[in-house]
Amino acid sequence: MGLFNRGKQQEILESGLEKTRSSFFGKLNKMVRGKDSVDEEMLDDLEELLVTSDVGVKTTVDIIRQVEDRVSRDKFVSIDDLNTLIKDEITSLLLSDNPTQPIDFDAPLPNSPHVIMVVGVNGVGKTTTIGKLASRYKAAGKSVMLGAADTFRAAATEQLDIWAERADVPITKQGHGADPAAVAYDTIAAAKSRNIDVVLIDTAGRLHTKGGLMDELTKIKRVMDKQVVGAPHEVLLVLDASTGQNAIRQAQEFTNAVDVTGLVLTKLDGTAKGGIVIGISNEFRIPVKYIGVGEGIEDLQLFDRPRFVGALFGA
Repeated sequence: MGLFNRGKQQEILESGLEKTRSSFFGKLNKMVRGKDSVDEEMLDDLEELLVTSDVGVKTTVDIIRQVEDRVSRDKFVSIDDLNTLIKDEITSLLLSDNPTQPIDFDAPLPNSPHVIMVVGVNGVGKTTTIGKLASRYKAAGKSVMLGAADTFRAAATEQLDIWAERADVPITKQGHGADPAAVAYDTIAAAKSRNIDVVLIDTAGRLHTKGGLMDELTKIKRVMDKQVVGAPHEVLLVLDASTGQNAIRQAQEFTNAVDVTGLVLTKLDGTAKGGIVIGISNEFRIPVKYIGVGEGIEDLQLFDRPRFVGALFGA
């Protein structure tokens, strides 16, 4: 996996999901203790467990329906069968960029430059995610440029400046209050002239009104397309997994405003409600692209569905 080997990544992932795994499966084990098969009471308890783990109501209903169908069909479902069934159903509900093998940072890019617009509210780790993506692409041999199009908040440009210096990549920026679309336009123009491989565009993190958000993001997309047809090629929505249902509401706002192509779930290591990854991916039908399971650069991982589910189940 480029600079970071797969074994080390799995260790980081398992450690990062420890709180979720301990909480969910600790409660699940307590729930099934002393029982041989699945009954109505257990299904009710399972439903409550999934909802309180922030899997989400819609996704919980989908999982419970599958378990009920299996119980109705087979008449007898053992506890071992239940664990396998939950695992299989979670795997099927999770969308990933590539279900079998995620595209690594050193893979050939389909566009030149490849433009990625990053959206999300303030405080979810958006700027940090951009910095880590820049570092990972740079380590994989790609040239990278950052665009500081969050001109609404002066500190955003300063933070992105720090990450540009850490990753040793160039940044295009203007003053506080400048037109975000103009910054995006200038960034891509500079990237084209310097034959940059990857362009990462930061955007404002405020959720003022749906109309205002849509207008601003639409304008940024429109001017980028004038520089490079089809840009942005990816729109990544960054969400803080530890905020639970707030993350679902943010996903609703942003998916209404812009065509989100991939999700980034941060701060999974700091919460016992990692089930939010399953709920958001299933409810909005958007693939999870990256997950954050720690503070280090290597803790921003490509989302690998089999590895994620394996770490979640302690397998």
